[in-house]
This record gives sequence, C-alpha cells and structure tokens, in this order.
Amino acid sequence: MKFSIERGTLLKAVGQAQSVVERRNTIPILANVLIEAEGDTVSFRATDLDIEVVDKTVAQVERAGATTVSAVTLHEIVRKLPDGALVDLTDDGASGRLTVEAGRSNFSLATLPKEDFPVMASSEYTSNFAAPAAMLRRLFDKSKFAISTEETRYYLNGVYMHVADGEEGKALRCVATDGHRLARIDAPLPEGAETMPGVIVPRKTVGEMRKLLDDDDVSIAVSVSETKVRFATPEITLTSKVIDGTFPDYTRVIPQGNTRKLEVDAAEFAKAVDRVATVSSERSRAVKLALDEDRLVLSVNAPDAGAAEEELAVAYGDERLEIGFNAKYLLEIASQVDRENAVFLFNSAGDPTLMREGNDTSAVYVVMPMRV
Repeated sequence: MKFSIERGTLLKAVGQAQSVVERRNTIPILANVLIEAEGDTVSFRATDLDIEVVDKTVAQVERAGATTVSAVTLHEIVRKLPDGALVDLTDDGASGRLTVEAGRSNFSLATLPKEDFPVMASSEYTSNFAAPAAMLRRLFDKSKFAISTEETRYYLNGVYMHVADGEEGKALRCVATDGHRLARIDAPLPEGAETMPGVIVPRKTVGEMRKLLDDDDVSIAVSVSETKVRFATPEITLTSKVIDGTFPDYTRVIPQGNTRKLEVDAAEFAKAVDRVATVSSERSRAVKLALDEDRLVLSVNAPDAGAAEEELAVAYGDERLEIGFNAKYLLEIASQVDRENAVFLFNSAGDPTLMREGNDTSAVYVVMPMRV
C-alpha cells in the first residue's frame, strides 16, 4: 500500500478515528485504525466494538492495500507535522511496518494484520431517512446535558430518539433525563421516519455523532434498527449499537397543571445564578428563588462560606413563592435558551418545575426542586 495525502485531510480523518478508540484496551487491535487504500480513496476505520466510524477521503493512491496502525500514535504524528505538508504513507506488507514521511520527517510504525481487525456486522435497518444537520444538532445539543452518568440505571445513559405526537402532529423527539432534570426536544418528522423504532443512543455515540453536524448545508442519512443506529455524511459513516433497555415513561414526569408563571431574561438569569452560587458549598449548591410581584430574589446561604443575594426585575403576577434548586441544573437549563426569554411554570415549592423558551413548546425542560 502506498498513497499521498494532504496533512489537514489526514488529521481530520485520523482525529475522528482516534476519538472512538478506547485508551485502556486489553485487545491490541482495538487500539489501531484500519487504513484501506483503493482507487483514489482511502478509508480510515476505528471501533471499540460498540461504535464504528469510517472516514473516506480522497488521496493519491499509488498502490492499493490495507494495514492497521496505532490510531493515537498516528494522530499525534500528523498533529505535529507542519500545515500544508504532503504526507506519504507506505506499507510494503512484508516488514510489518508503516512508513510515514513528510518533508524531512520519517517515522516507522509497528502494524498489526488487517485480518484481525473486527468489522461491525451490517444490520438490516428498518427505517432510513435523511435529516438536516442543523435539526439533529438542535435535538441532541439541547437534550444531552440531562443524560444520566449513573451506571446502575444504564437505560438513562443516552438520548431516547423516537417518534412522538408533538404540538403540530407527529414529531421526531429526543428525550434525556437523570431523575433530577429532563429535556424533551421536538423537530418536524423527516419523510421516511414514521416507522422508526424508538432507540436509546449512548452518550459516547452522541459525542462522536456531534462532530458530523457542524456543517448546516449537510444532510445526514439516518438508519435505525432495534439494535443499531447509523449516521452518515458523504465522507463519514458512524455506526453504533443502541442501549438495550426500556426508557421510562417520561410523560408522567412532565407537569401539566403548573400555573404560576415567571418570565425572565434568560442570559441575565443565568449570570445572576452563577454569581450568587459562587459562595455556596460545592456539595449542595442550592439557590433559593423568592418570587413576589414582578421581582425575583436569588439567594444562597452557606454557613461555612458566606451568603449572597441578587434581585432581578421579572414578569410574575402570582402569589408569593419560595423554591430552591441545584445551581448547576438551573445554569444548564438556562444556557439551552436560544430566545431572549425563559418561561418557568411553578406549582409549589415541592413540585417539579417546567421551563420553556418563550412561547416555543418544541423544547421543554423539567427540573426537580431542592429543600433550602
């Protein structure tokens, strides 16, 4: 195998591959990237047995072939090469070495046989549809902060992507929750997604897939089966197993009868929460919200560290209410708001609070209160 490729193109492809590779590996081949050169394209494939990413890119292929080499080492080498360099990669098949040359730099890397590299079995996908990158980015970016990190409740360790009844007919919906907060985001249902089975996309897959969604002009081909999900652009294909479990009935958690309405500038609110939380003890980080007519007082009382208070002008016309929240949860939810105003709907100091962006009901957040 022998080919030449521009350093920037190679860095992008190897970067995508090495982020999938698990650092602590007991199986040596899983630390490697499979490089396959044929025609005028080179593909870079990496897997951790749960996720597989394939990045196809154009290169000047002199001699077709395939080999595997340490993904992290190759990435580090390419990262340190000068911008705009032309990189030559050569594997003669006999020496068990891959030669990487650029300018006056020359590296010789150990390889492992390509036959040992595990390729993820292709699945029969029951649903195939195309979705704009911007739409998928919104769905996953706005929900991923609520993914649980508790390994015991493994079925909450991802984003539940499914078809649901939205405000304006059927919707593609993403939901994530960790029991303390919940995010539910809707988007118009893409053509062909009507029969999609509901799947829980794992946290690591959400992070890797996010890298495909930066270009607003790209349409992402999405394929879903009961056990796998695949996201593909013309260059990159990401295939992942889904979490084998049942996502809980989240609709029971979303309060319906919250009538006390607070409207506040989202950016100002987030900054004020951040300021008063500075003095709170790290463990609880509780912030108290005291609501009266058109005013909100945020306060923190941490006996060991001090106290803080800040007043905000808000739109609130219901009876007086005092309620406490974890500052981190409030900040994360407030930072999701793209519009100017955040609307909070309360019932009482002990009930879940609903938050949305202005009058937009396609993104709904729920946060549980704390005792303060």
